[in-house]
Amino acid sequence: MTTAYVGIDPTADSLHIGHLVSIMLLKHLQAAGHKPIALVGGATGMIGDPSMKSAERNLLDEETLNHNVACIKKQLERFLDFDSKEPNAAILVNNYDWMKNYSFINFIRDIGKHITVNYMMAKDSVKKRLSQESREGMSFTEFSYQLMQGYDFLYLNQHFNCKLQLGGSDQWGNITTGAELIRRTTDGEAFALVCPLITKADGGKFGKTESGNIWLDSEKTSPYKFYQFWLNTSDADAERYIKIFTMLTPDEIGELVARQSADPGLRPLQKRLAEEMTIMVHGQDALEQAVEASQILFGKGSTETLRKMDEQTFLSVFEGVPTFEVSRQVVDSGVAVADLLTTHAAVFPSKSDLRRNIAGLQINKAKVSAPEDVVGSDALLDGKYILVQKGKKNFFILNVK
Repeated sequence: MTTAYVGIDPTADSLHIGHLVSIMLLKHLQAAGHKPIALVGGATGMIGDPSMKSAERNLLDEETLNHNVACIKKQLERFLDFDSKEPNAAILVNNYDWMKNYSFINFIRDIGKHITVNYMMAKDSVKKRLSQESREGMSFTEFSYQLMQGYDFLYLNQHFNCKLQLGGSDQWGNITTGAELIRRTTDGEAFALVCPLITKADGGKFGKTESGNIWLDSEKTSPYKFYQFWLNTSDADAERYIKIFTMLTPDEIGELVARQSADPGLRPLQKRLAEEMTIMVHGQDALEQAVEASQILFGKGSTETLRKMDEQTFLSVFEGVPTFEVSRQVVDSGVAVADLLTTHAAVFPSKSDLRRNIAGLQINKAKVSAPEDVVGSDALLDGKYILVQKGKKNFFILNVK
């Protein structure tokens, strides 16, 4: 059994899917009988990693970092078994615990003397920041980051017999500094294993959308949006991602790839990928709600489905749909469909147009039988919304205030 660790900087109170590559490495490691350590960088998070950065980032205060660390701990428990009585139960550590009382003088005497400035300057992350590509250069604070991360590896090696550090290829310089520090101070063995940074087939950045990162926190990225991200990946990306981000066996993946090749329109790879990822991050219930929410846009779903949907999911599903504000007083007193969708909300240009198109008109996924049908406060979804559907694909939201 080998002990290995991955370091995570708590720069936000949630992980995003960019973190999943190294977390899945730990998950596979534990599944193979080895012991994973997840290190949350409460101390290094105060410094800021210069790797792949063109400018120094803002430093976080201790209160914010503690909040972020607590949130990340909860998310990691969905991937790693911390509670097992087995010898390979996962451990979660925070480097702030061993750095907070380490004085600057002692640190540079005990640790700094073992790594030369020449060695540190040779790292790509440092050279890039010191080159003409960056006018701002690099502060001593950021320059010291690789030494602090290197000490993390040394500390875990001494206290947990950790011999392997895992991470993305952008961390190669920091990880090898730790391995070098172990070699020079203890003569012990230490190894580095990095994986390529994930990109999309078109060369774009993985996990980035127009609205920003895809987060694991359901408050930042709804389970519906999370599910849709994986469902909408290209065929080439889906085949790669399902190997990287799920625990499916090679045989199971091979069968899905064969089905995809036989009938790409069925998209079995994307569907299974979206299912596996949503269950792993948000659970079975969230998957079922995301699938139900997805079906609404394709003519399926019911009034009951809409009523079960929370506000965040509802707004995610109908993001960008034309919205009209309607007075609560109008709805509370009851209003005819014809008046509601012409006078109070311009869904139809006129009542005659509404009558001509009433066959395809739905309110909250229920067909409207006559222009005189009355809509009251009992129609409100989440106490404030009414969903209007005109034909198969035209949706409108009435926001009742």
